[in-house]
Amino acid sequence: MTPVTERIRQSLVHLHMARALETLDQTLGRLERGDISAIEAIDELLAEELSLREGRRIGVALRTARLMPIKTLESFDFSFQPSLERNRIMAIAQLEFIGRAEVVHFLGPPGTGKSHLATAIGVAAVKAGRSVYRCTLAELIEALARAEREGRLAEKIRFYARAALLIVDEIGYLPITSGGANLFFQLVNARYEKGSMILTSNRGFAEWGDVFGDPVVATALLDRLLHHAIVVQIEGASYRLRQHADLVPEHTRAHANLTPPPLPKRRGRPPRRGLDDHSSG
Repeated sequence: MTPVTERIRQSLVHLHMARALETLDQTLGRLERGDISAIEAIDELLAEELSLREGRRIGVALRTARLMPIKTLESFDFSFQPSLERNRIMAIAQLEFIGRAEVVHFLGPPGTGKSHLATAIGVAAVKAGRSVYRCTLAELIEALARAEREGRLAEKIRFYARAALLIVDEIGYLPITSGGANLFFQLVNARYEKGSMILTSNRGFAEWGDVFGDPVVATALLDRLLHHAIVVQIEGASYRLRQHADLVPEHTRAHANLTPPPLPKRRGRPPRRGLDDHSSG
């Protein structure tokens, strides 16, 4: 080993460039044989190190975003859901909606791939360097309610408002009290026209008054969530139950009514007192 090679090795150690250090001998060997030039050798070492660090960054970001296990669009079976336009989903995955602070709605019966698509787009956003956070609606409201009891609601709303993309899964699966609906409205209002969201639901918008236990708050939510929105309706059978479709009751297999209601007329923020009157219970 030449003195120069040893200095390079020590420099890589001090710079914590583990992958470049690991591939140093191989790269120098190629350089000595004339397979690559000196500038190409430097480029290879830096590329190897960058690849390792980017992989680590993505891994940490995916865990922080709660996007594990990873889902991808490549693994989504579009042939099983012919109602979905593949090109439209791929266009959403270009992530331009994040820059426009738009809300993407995936609506459809259980098992039709809504969560898979939402997670896959979240994974693509993480890889593109965007901050993402995913949770179910029940988890979100539970966390907000706990923060409210502890006097930390404003802090918690700032936490959920911080991510460039917030994914809220499973709207409509569990009943929400009017107090919980009010908390969700406060978060949606904090993100309105500032941060994008992906929402998944097995219930049509016309049913949101029942979902949130308060038609006034539901209308206020839809006012903001449909103003800058992309709505994707999935009509099909459950992918998870595809091998046991004959065992599922006919009324369960029936498609839900997912037709969006007319957009509510925008008249500014609803009176605060009106929402507070529905915050108990």
